[in-house]
Amino acid sequence: MNNNTCMRNKLFAETVIKGLASRNMTGYYAETKEEALKLALNLIPEGSKVARGGSMTVNEIGLTAALDAGSYDFSNREVLPDKKAAELFAYTSDVYIGSVNAMTEDGVLINIDGNANRVSSYAYGPKKLVLVVGMNKIAKDVDAAMKRARNFAAPVNMTRFGRNTPCMKTGTCMNCKSPDTICCQILITRYSMHPDRIHVILVNEELGF
Repeated sequence: MNNNTCMRNKLFAETVIKGLASRNMTGYYAETKEEALKLALNLIPEGSKVARGGSMTVNEIGLTAALDAGSYDFSNREVLPDKKAAELFAYTSDVYIGSVNAMTEDGVLINIDGNANRVSSYAYGPKKLVLVVGMNKIAKDVDAAMKRARNFAAPVNMTRFGRNTPCMKTGTCMNCKSPDTICCQILITRYSMHPDRIHVILVNEELGF
């Protein structure tokens, strides 16, 4: 990424961080995945009870591996055989890590889920959320963010999961009611009632879907 693009993204991130602050959420900016990892770990005290959903972004910055190797009570839902126990663990966790499907320039978070284990934890339960978001996921407004989540993130995830949905065949949302759909629950987080609960790390890299 050239210097001009990096400068633009840094300035743009400042606008997004101000939007998050207006919504009682805390934003940070990292130039690299390595910086993002350090920021995330600084937000997660050792000994914490930590849970996660199915985020590729937290894998890409090395956060999942760092928690596995560190002094944390870490529940990685993706590798645990008892998914229900992992979900119950998440609701009482100190920290829940993940990303978003999209977010707006002024700090609204958009997330789509199938079983709702992830969005329900985002909405209520864990004491703190640490969300890592590549700059590629920021959209102009709620309408644009929703379109990104449904027309890009969902079809990519359907391909990843090998599910039989119209979007997997067309590459874009068909507003389906397929039994395999993951577009079951849509969470729009426009404000955090609890100060210091939601922390969003913006990263100057293309991460996740």
